[in-house]
Amino acid sequence: MKQYPEQLSRSHKRFLKNLFPGRESSFDDGTLLACGVDASQRHAKPLALVRPQDTAQVAELLKWAQTERVPIYPRARATNKVGNCVPVHHGVVVSMLDMNSILDIDGRDFVAVTQPGVITADLQRAVEAQGLFYPPDPASMKISTIGGNISTCAGGMRAVKYGVTRDYVLGLEVVLPGGEVIRTGGRTQKNVVGLDLTRLMVGSAGTLGLVTEATLKLLLLPETSASVLVGFKDLDGCLNGAEAVFGCGILPTAMELMDRNTIRALEMHSDIPWPEGTGGLLLLKIDGSAESVKTDLLRIEEALRNVAVTFVEKGGGEDQERLWELRRVISPAAFNLAPNKQGEDVAVPRGRVAEAIKGYHAIGEQLGVVVLCFGHLGDGNIHVSTMYDKNAPGQQENALKAKQQIFSLTLDLGGTLSGEHGIGLTKAQYINMQLDKTQQRLMSGIKKTFDPLKIMNSGKVV
Repeated sequence: MKQYPEQLSRSHKRFLKNLFPGRESSFDDGTLLACGVDASQRHAKPLALVRPQDTAQVAELLKWAQTERVPIYPRARATNKVGNCVPVHHGVVVSMLDMNSILDIDGRDFVAVTQPGVITADLQRAVEAQGLFYPPDPASMKISTIGGNISTCAGGMRAVKYGVTRDYVLGLEVVLPGGEVIRTGGRTQKNVVGLDLTRLMVGSAGTLGLVTEATLKLLLLPETSASVLVGFKDLDGCLNGAEAVFGCGILPTAMELMDRNTIRALEMHSDIPWPEGTGGLLLLKIDGSAESVKTDLLRIEEALRNVAVTFVEKGGGEDQERLWELRRVISPAAFNLAPNKQGEDVAVPRGRVAEAIKGYHAIGEQLGVVVLCFGHLGDGNIHVSTMYDKNAPGQQENALKAKQQIFSLTLDLGGTLSGEHGIGLTKAQYINMQLDKTQQRLMSGIKKTFDPLKIMNSGKVV
């Protein structure tokens, strides 16, 4: 079987320059080095970078790539944390950032049609200007793209009430290896004809085809929203508070948890509103009509009267953003605890969250590294960051041991190795812990059907 080329021939470069003239293609070392890395900090240098302007160019590219067996690596803003964008077999990086138009917003069909390079927050603002709502809100929404969100099935803080990206993708235009263009789904809210190819593509991380257009489901924009930050003495109090909120019949838009180590990192990073002795935080958001939000706030306050809290702070409208900013700065704040971080995004059944976090803390204490936990309590998706100093003897090795033990505990509790980041490169060696041989065989068969020469995001786990 023909191997992947280690470098581009003159005819390869000539083809790419003709198909992608001027700034639409790049071959210089500086550009190639820059587009070979993502938020995982893994890196590999590609052979070329191209910037398609339309679907026709993508189709021609994938037809050529299939014939020449050149790996193709779709890329947008590269905010993923597991190495999904890294061109490990070199090949051609395909930046989708120039395909960045919102093609349609329809308040009758409740859909938006968009190209993959549209920034998520820009789409949200555009639909909200028409009284509509696109709920998925990954933490990177101000810089990540719709195409990237679809590629990873991005989650976000509103997932507890509204779900994740796959719940809002009604249809896709996808270019397959070999250049064939298919359209899956459409503008209807229901569709059960044949296998669900749309959902198969969402979360496939560019390993099956390249998305060039998406039809997305919209909702009516809630009239208003409000947020509540609640402090507790410890993790148990935090979980009791969450149970009290759910027990009063309210499904929050978002429910975020921050443990004692996260609190310590934030106290070293920002001006904080909670008093000394706070060992756990809940950050809640609710939305709806002005009247329902007012009623729900009163019900939350009443529910929390039966739980020991250290403080409660509320915010409404733009004022609530100061509370959410504390959640957004956790990742940079974590480096106040140690210079190096190993971040995971495991998920466990909601009823096992307390057991999981206590277990993760115990793993860190046993191995002499700091484990901080935060994230989406409402759906059991916990971000577990192991903080360590790679220059301290044994700490890097112990961080890797912690990763293995965290994964083992997660699976023992009925959880999953990834709630929203995916597998990519950083978790590839652990996939056998969760998926058995039969599951992997079926997934490999699907990959072979779509991409028999394995050129799409080559080197990544399906």
